[in-house]
Amino acid sequence: QATHAIRIPLDTADCLSLFTPEGERSWVPGWQPEYLHPRDGRTTAGMVFRTGHGEEETLWTMVDYEPELGRARYSRVTPGSRAVLVEIACTAAGPGATDVRVTYRLTGSSPAGNAFIERFAGPAFIAMIEEWQTLILARLAAESAAVR
Repeated sequence: QATHAIRIPLDTADCLSLFTPEGERSWVPGWQPEYLHPRDGRTTAGMVFRTGHGEEETLWTMVDYEPELGRARYSRVTPGSRAVLVEIACTAAGPGATDVRVTYRLTGSSPAGNAFIERFAGPAFIAMIEEWQTLILARLAAESAAVR
């Protein structure tokens, strides 16, 4: 298991949407989910989508989506490599600020998957989540500059 938290300068109600498939499209370079169910990409528990990174293809299912509680959970499977349960939990950290805790529970399904997990856990995971914060802050700054 790997967990790390970041702070985002948004109200909790606005923050969780950044961690939906469409929300991530706005700040993750190259993020192109292919919606399998529902085809329109509507964010709902049970939605299924596919992403590809290099030669890997990952199938995602939104297990839970509870915007009123600031939570979402995804199951993602990269065939022949690993299965991951991803949990996003948004908690108010004061006016206009939200703490976002990201937890990955990883299970390898092959030697290559186990090796990936060994490289990914620890500093690499923390660096990835910190990069998320950097990318989100850059997007928010660009939106703010566009409004002026």
